[in-house]
Amino acid sequence: MPRHKNYDATRVLESAMKAFWSHGYEATSINDLVAATGINRGSIYAAFPNKHALFLQTLHHYDRIYRADHLQRLATENSPREAIIAAFETAAKKPADKEIPWGCLLVNTALELSPHDVEVGKFVDRSLQQVEKFFLERIEAARQEGSIRKSIDSVATAKALLSLFLGLRVLTRAKTRRSTINAITSQARMMLD
Repeated sequence: MPRHKNYDATRVLESAMKAFWSHGYEATSINDLVAATGINRGSIYAAFPNKHALFLQTLHHYDRIYRADHLQRLATENSPREAIIAAFETAAKKPADKEIPWGCLLVNTALELSPHDVEVGKFVDRSLQQVEKFFLERIEAARQEGSIRKSIDSVATAKALLSLFLGLRVLTRAKTRRSTINAITSQARMMLD
């Protein structure tokens, strides 16, 4: 007779995600995951074949909540131009929740694993393409409503904004000086003038 799970799978993913987000994939041991999730090693291996499989699940969880849902909320709550600025301003602020690490799990993963893990690299690339698409769609909508000049090259600007955004995410993780972070958000704003 199969054993019944005595834990909330979403809570376990969220806890494991925060452990990977804080320490990186390689530096997070199974013992760290046991401590973070509150479930034993056997339960982890019963639910996930290995650490890599658990990591991929946490990456999907992060992408849905902290990338897709977040950007959708920004697009819904703001005008197109302001949604872009809000993305930068949100990324530049330290999270209010002390349990959420500063920076971006996707960017951390791109730096740590993408060069030598094909599956992770493809996932990260698709997610970052969606961030670029968010910028492109907001630029196009802002051009239509007249809050961004019509002459702006939408595709090139979306790519440049993505590059600035990724740089911002790396620098916030590194706890760079506030003046540098502010310069990046100001540059993003100037690109849209």
